[in-house]
Amino acid sequence: MSWCQRGVIRRVALIMCSMAFLQGCGSADQEELSVWMQNERNSITPNVKPIPAPTKFQPYAYTGEKFLEPFSSEKLASILRGGKSLSAGSSALIDAEMSRRKQPLEAFPLDTMSMVGSLNRAGKLVALVKVDQLLYQVTQGNYLGQNYGRVLKISENEINLREIVQDAAGEWIERPATLQLQEEVSK
Repeated sequence: MSWCQRGVIRRVALIMCSMAFLQGCGSADQEELSVWMQNERNSITPNVKPIPAPTKFQPYAYTGEKFLEPFSSEKLASILRGGKSLSAGSSALIDAEMSRRKQPLEAFPLDTMSMVGSLNRAGKLVALVKVDQLLYQVTQGNYLGQNYGRVLKISENEINLREIVQDAAGEWIERPATLQLQEEVSK
């Protein structure tokens, strides 16, 4: 607060106190006091800075309506129909998966499955996978999950998979995934 504003506040406070004191006295100089008060009010000018003018809004025309949204199902469908040219390797990855018959465990996401054990049958390991309180036997070559996950290797503690997913550019790529042994805690 500047010294000028402090002076104005002090002056107004002094005037108010004077008015209260003189009001109590009840003198005949009431009219003179009112004139003096009015003169003091008129002599005080507020120091207010003007508000800057608002900036003018410039609208932007969006011209991307003709493009497909990057995460829409329409984009995936156009890729599968051949609307976008896929690389030969990417196309071969998904074509083989689309032409084969789906297995039962491909209906569930991989994160809803848990490996609960393994069996040794005729020298080959068979994994025990639990989904929705049901137990399934999984061997090498079976498919798990909704990303075309093919079982590559089974050990006593984990199942190694190869999944096929789309990258940011819409290309189909392979990615490794693992389903590890989950021991249940008895209640």
